[in-house]
Amino acid sequence: MTLVNVSDYRERARRRLPKIFFDYIDGGSLDEATMQANRTDFGGFELKQNVLVEPKPQDLSASYLGMRHPLPFMLGPVGFLGLYAGNGEIKAVRAAHAAGIPFCLSTFSIASLADLRAETKGPLHFQLYVLEDRTLCEEFLIAAEQAGVDTLFVTVDTAITGIRERDLRNGFRSLTRVTPRLFARLSVRPRWLAEIALGGMPSVRAIEHRPEFGRGALEQAANLSRGIDKALSWKDLAWLRERWTGKLVVKGVLSADDAVKARDIGCDGVVISNHGGRQLDGASSTIRALTGIRAAVGPDFCLMLDGGIRRGTDIIKAIGLGADGVLLGRAYAYGLSAAGEQGVAGVIAILEREVSISLALMGIASVDELKVRGREVVISRSNIEALIEQR
Repeated sequence: MTLVNVSDYRERARRRLPKIFFDYIDGGSLDEATMQANRTDFGGFELKQNVLVEPKPQDLSASYLGMRHPLPFMLGPVGFLGLYAGNGEIKAVRAAHAAGIPFCLSTFSIASLADLRAETKGPLHFQLYVLEDRTLCEEFLIAAEQAGVDTLFVTVDTAITGIRERDLRNGFRSLTRVTPRLFARLSVRPRWLAEIALGGMPSVRAIEHRPEFGRGALEQAANLSRGIDKALSWKDLAWLRERWTGKLVVKGVLSADDAVKARDIGCDGVVISNHGGRQLDGASSTIRALTGIRAAVGPDFCLMLDGGIRRGTDIIKAIGLGADGVLLGRAYAYGLSAAGEQGVAGVIAILEREVSISLALMGIASVDELKVRGREVVISRSNIEALIEQR
């Protein structure tokens, strides 16, 4: 099958991965309504076509997180990339940096920040889950400083883990070791199993030195997850702002009030995110939350967005409605699972091409122009319907 879009990579990933890991990437919480809304709500906005526009050199670069980047998207944090492909985090960061875009490593990763820094000199970000064990938190922060991380993303919407029924059925996070039954389930994907086995037993490298977390990625991740601080509050975020000298971004914001609080305590930006629909089912989609948050924080505060990005037109809609940039999550995880580093590069190239061609069809020469014209060229279907009714 020729892979021409993100959905094709998703299907290839589904065929290649054991069900327990594919469902972890692909699933949401409860009825998965918010996860689905992240996709379908993009359809509530139209793009304005303009023809016979004098052509200009196209510029897809965008400014976000205090820097200029060649594309208006980056690779966001996704846990356990090293379980989807051998050396998965390293393959993903190589593809990102080859495209000139940042990569953010999850706390729940097989490779460590030091592993990634040994492979690349490009921009590294780190996603921190705040733990009850502040000593371990401090170890993570020191490791980030030593790796030259300039932006810390602190995830704030997972103090209480949502009910993810696919994971419950598959035993993800309740399985702490490879039992004979689990091995039989993994063996139905022999090519995947052989690739992972070549690297030895996967483990969460950042906590290998902590014997209390156990051995192997499954047991370590389960124990690490139980250690997330369930009492996380704004005072903890203020402490983190004081402790971390680089850029600090709050990930997991859906309300204007929370975005304003983050701005006012000195954070450098927020990610409008519902954790890919994996937490509060019934919460707003991210694209629906965007315009209200932008209005509340003003034009200069950095707003990033994730959730449901599968097309270049999704990226265009997010930028036009007020985002400075977007984070890819499942989209590149599908690419990695399907075809390793080449798959991540393929997803990046597909989305770049879709953004480029769609902007050209809109008569827009650059991402900067898209941001200026905004709501003129990204139009709510409900507004269009209201105008028709008035006539």
